[in-house]
Amino acid sequence: MKQHRFDHWSEIKYLKDIVKNPMIKVGEYSYYSGYYDNHDFEDGCVRYLWGDEKSRKLFNPIEDHGWHIDKLIIGNYVCIASGVIILMGGNHNHHPEWITVYPFVEQIKTSYAPKGDTVIESDAWIGMNAMIMPGVTIGEGAIVAAGSVVAKDVPPYTIVGGNPAQQIKKRFTDEEIEKLKEMRWFDWEREKVEQVSHILSSSSVNQLYDFYQKEIKP
Repeated sequence: MKQHRFDHWSEIKYLKDIVKNPMIKVGEYSYYSGYYDNHDFEDGCVRYLWGDEKSRKLFNPIEDHGWHIDKLIIGNYVCIASGVIILMGGNHNHHPEWITVYPFVEQIKTSYAPKGDTVIESDAWIGMNAMIMPGVTIGEGAIVAAGSVVAKDVPPYTIVGGNPAQQIKKRFTDEEIEKLKEMRWFDWEREKVEQVSHILSSSSVNQLYDFYQKEIKP
C-alpha cells in the first residue's frame, strides 16, 4: 500500500506534507489531487528528478561531478490534477546533434546537460493528464487544459491547451492582469486571504485591487 494513498476522488493532499525530495520546493497551500493515478506525487507525477533517496544512494552527481541539478519549483495555491506528468528528464543526457542519442555510461559526465529549473508559479492549475516538459515556466494564474503537452513557457493568467499546448485565451484583460501581478494575493498572510476569499472567488479584480490598496500596499 502506498504511503500517501488516496481514498476518494474528492481528496487532496498538500504537497508540503508529501514531498521529501530536496530538489522540489513547494508553496504552503499547493495541492495534488491524485486519486486516479497509480503513483504518489514523487513516484510518478514527477519523473526523472535527481535527489530522491534511491538516486542519492546509487549515484550522487553533485558530489561526483559538481553538476547543477535542475529543480522543480512550485509556488503557492497551485492545483495539480490526477495523472499530471512533470517530466524533469534526469538532467538530459540525449544529444540529437551527436551521432547517437544513446547515453553510454562511460560518457555520462560528458553528456550531462541541465535543462533548467521547471517552475509552476502560484495560483496555476494543471489539468488532468497534462504533461509539463523540462525547463518550462508556467506563469502565475495560468491554466493548462487536461491532456495538454506544455513544451514552452506559459504567460501569467493564460489558458493553454493541446499538443503542443497553444494559447487559447487570456483569463482577464491586460489591465486586470497587470493589477493581479502587482497584488500577488497568494503571497499575502493567510488571514488576509481568508478575509477576501469571497472576492477571490469572483471575477471582481478591481474590488480586490481596492482592498489591496487600502489594506496591503505599503
